[in-house]
Amino acid sequence: MYSLKEYLPTFVGDDLPEKGWDNGMYCLETDAVKVLRSNLQRGFVACFAFMLVDKGWMTIRYNGRELTLHPNDLYTYSPGLPIDVIATSDDFHGYCLMADERVTIEAPSVHDLVHLAYLPIVQLHEPKQTLAADAAQHLMAKMQEIISYIHSDHIYKGEVLRMLYSIFLLDLQNAQQRAIRHRQTPQRVEEIFIGFIRLLPRHFAEHHDIPFYADQLHISTVYLSRVVRQVTGRTVVDYINQMLLMEASFLLQTSPMTITQIADRLHFADTPSFSKFFLRLKGQSPREYREG
Repeated sequence: MYSLKEYLPTFVGDDLPEKGWDNGMYCLETDAVKVLRSNLQRGFVACFAFMLVDKGWMTIRYNGRELTLHPNDLYTYSPGLPIDVIATSDDFHGYCLMADERVTIEAPSVHDLVHLAYLPIVQLHEPKQTLAADAAQHLMAKMQEIISYIHSDHIYKGEVLRMLYSIFLLDLQNAQQRAIRHRQTPQRVEEIFIGFIRLLPRHFAEHHDIPFYADQLHISTVYLSRVVRQVTGRTVVDYINQMLLMEASFLLQTSPMTITQIADRLHFADTPSFSKFFLRLKGQSPREYREG
């Protein structure tokens, strides 16, 4: 799994600040070239990201289906959420704010961040919302301000960026509540799903079984399975397998670990079990994928 620091050079190029940047968050203006460039990075990124479209359109493949974003649409990316950018208009322009999952950003809490990132999926069953025009413009202004500080030589850059990030998330929460006027999913279901999603990136390598996650959430395996399917149309096993497959693909492409070592790291019973799993989901053996 890429950290934000490892991912950004591919997406941003030479636009990273030379000093005063702590790898915890980044914001940039983006266009058709930059968003299509993101497809070059294999694996997935351990970060949360908010993409707000200003002009043009962008079509992505999410959860097996295509989704097109237009002006004032806000798309949220969460760790382990696989997407591909299929196409954009030539005049596509937007703003993207990213926060590394591995870097602690104290305020607001990580729980608030996870909730904000997954709320559109829980309530709208897709990772995008269409915001009111004034709310979208307000968030864009905040993103522009963050960009200006990232590239400044302000001696308190880190402290200012954390405050601006907190303000952005509060404004985003306000915009989300305006956009989602009627809850389609009960709050209890929402809390369980988000709780499961918070656990998954930390435990998927070691725990491939549904009972572990249900026990952590103090519910039955049947109820957890029902909640995840109700929210996303997918199963708990789908989510676990997706994380395992993406991490395995990442390690095969970027690490010197042997296939046996990767199988051990991801807690498969043995190398043949891992190879069979990878072939079934990827259509190639681990060796074929690494050499391809």
